[in-house]
Parts: sequence; structure tokens; C-alpha cells
Amino acid sequence: QVKLVESGGGSVQPGGSLRLSCVASGFDFRSAGMRWYRQPPGQERQWVASITDADDGEFTNVTPTVGGRFRISRDNPKSTLYLEMNNLRPEDTAVYSCNFQSYWGKGTLVTVSG
Repeated sequence: QVKLVESGGGSVQPGGSLRLSCVASGFDFRSAGMRWYRQPPGQERQWVASITDADDGEFTNVTPTVGGRFRISRDNPKSTLYLEMNNLRPEDTAVYSCNFQSYWGKGTLVTVSG
């Protein structure tokens, strides 16, 4: 049974940083391409970042919308996906979810306000 559990969200002031985690289970994490998405209040879900699997070189791709402030990474022995977010802005406020194929976690809320 595939399970994705996000954590690390919270409330921060503009300019702050957070690191989100997504612990995966129920599948071969090392061989899985993974993604982060976010859904701001009242908006549709948006793709944020992707990372390919270990055999594919763990190449990363991040939406230009965040302008290099975010970084996606993975720890395969821990079956954990990360999203490091720096210089956070109010427009980054959203529920952040990790994704594997058709599977989704419940998400973790990030609120940026001052």
C-alpha cells in the first residue's frame, strides 16, 4: 500500500525558510520519480518541483515561478523526499503535497505572513 506523509509546514515570516519532508512507503522509492505540488488558497494545484529516480541520475527541475528559492532532494535509504524553501514570500502560502504517479499525500500547510 503506497503511503506518502508530508511534514515540516508551519507559519513563517517573509524571508524565512522551511524544509518539507515526505516519507514514502509501499513502493520502491529509489526507483521512483517524485514531485512536489502546492495548492494556494482558492487556486488550483500547481506543480513545484520534480526529481528523477536514482537510476536516472536524480535530475531535478523546479518551477521558474519560485526563482531558484526552492530545492528538491531525496534520501533514498530513508525513503524521504525533501523540499527546501528559502526567502519565502506571502504568495508561497499553500498546502504542499508530494506525489508519486497517481498517489498523493494529505499535504502540509505553509503560511507566510508578517
